[in-house]
Amino acid sequence: MLIIPAIDLKDGKCVRLRQGLMDDATVFSNDPVAMADQWVEQGARRLHLVDLNGAFEGEPVNAGVVEAIAKKYPNLPIQIGGGIRLMDTIETYLNAGVTYVIIGTKAVKQPSFVKIACNAFPGHIIVGIDAKNGLVATDGWAEVSEMQAVDCAQQFEDDGVSSIVYTDIARDGMMQGVNIEATVHLARSINIPVIASGGVTNIDDVKKLLAVADQGIAGAITGRAIYEGTLDLREAQKYADQFLAGKGA
Repeated sequence: MLIIPAIDLKDGKCVRLRQGLMDDATVFSNDPVAMADQWVEQGARRLHLVDLNGAFEGEPVNAGVVEAIAKKYPNLPIQIGGGIRLMDTIETYLNAGVTYVIIGTKAVKQPSFVKIACNAFPGHIIVGIDAKNGLVATDGWAEVSEMQAVDCAQQFEDDGVSSIVYTDIARDGMMQGVNIEATVHLARSINIPVIASGGVTNIDDVKKLLAVADQGIAGAITGRAIYEGTLDLREAQKYADQFLAGKGA
């Protein structure tokens, strides 16, 4: 199971939001590339980038920063979400060296787009499902739909999606622990690997996810915890490696 550092981009800076609220942002760095350096030095095997402005605007806003990080680390898998609504955007990011693009709002509002994208760029498409009380949210979490997260995810079973990033909005940035029950419920309901996001606070949360990793959980995204020091990235990945090696995973 991968422990994946999050670099959330707002106005060219590295920030963290609470529950996705743009006006509740903490700036952790004015230099996102330097922040990427820090996580790579601590052993990150993948980076999770989010263009927060892009999520609201519906098109990339911080693409230059994303491309700078991808160029500096050409052999490091990078996934980017936020404002990806067009095939041209996907192609531009992949050509810039990004490994995976995360389709969120567009996947919910136009599910057929995911199949088209998977056919055009096989192995490079992730679907992002953000949920509040089990219901899918879109447009930078500004809108909450009537669709259940599981029902949404099951639409993409046969499309060739690499994984699903599942974010519990209520937990995101709140340092309250992962919603294990909802994450496991989703993972058990589909055959697509799930990457957990939202609420990873300390090593105990990593341990709880590892205990159910065999249910289909392939990774955990962490943001505020590694920025504020309640979780040590290197230690967490080492623990995950040792735990899964011990189980023969």
